[in-house]
Amino acid sequence: MHRLLVPIALITLGLSAAAPLRAQSPGALPQGDGRDLAATACSQCHSLNVLMAGRDGPVGWKNHVYNMVLRGAQLTPREADTVIQYLVTNFGPGAPAATTVALPSGPGKELVETRCAVCHTLERVTVAKRQKGDWDHIVSRMYERWGVSAPDEAQTIAAYLAAQFGRN
Repeated sequence: MHRLLVPIALITLGLSAAAPLRAQSPGALPQGDGRDLAATACSQCHSLNVLMAGRDGPVGWKNHVYNMVLRGAQLTPREADTVIQYLVTNFGPGAPAATTVALPSGPGKELVETRCAVCHTLERVTVAKRQKGDWDHIVSRMYERWGVSAPDEAQTIAAYLAAQFGRN
């Protein structure tokens, strides 16, 4: 079957003769058309937790999938479309999160729970340790991405994230 690209990373590293990487079992992913494709293609380079932590819309998932194809993910255009639809359905905005994290109390907690959790799992927020300026930039970029202008709200979220998950 014709593929979009040859795995560039394998050629670059000279590993094309090495044993193929093993895909993770799709069992951790929700049932649905595209689950096996996503599990096989995506787990060649990273764990399936990366998929389960994401919350993006159709445009975002399309960008992610095609970026991965450019990096060597073995998907035909039709398979990529199937994977994108699977990801939007199961890991799109508003899709139920597999697990929940209790955030520490503080000003901005509720905004993080209601705004950030639309697109990201709260686990993704809690594991990132960033400097205040980085949080400011990330939150501002997310608001721009959604076309929303709410500088006071964005500032409150960034301050909360820096206070709770900041790095000196």
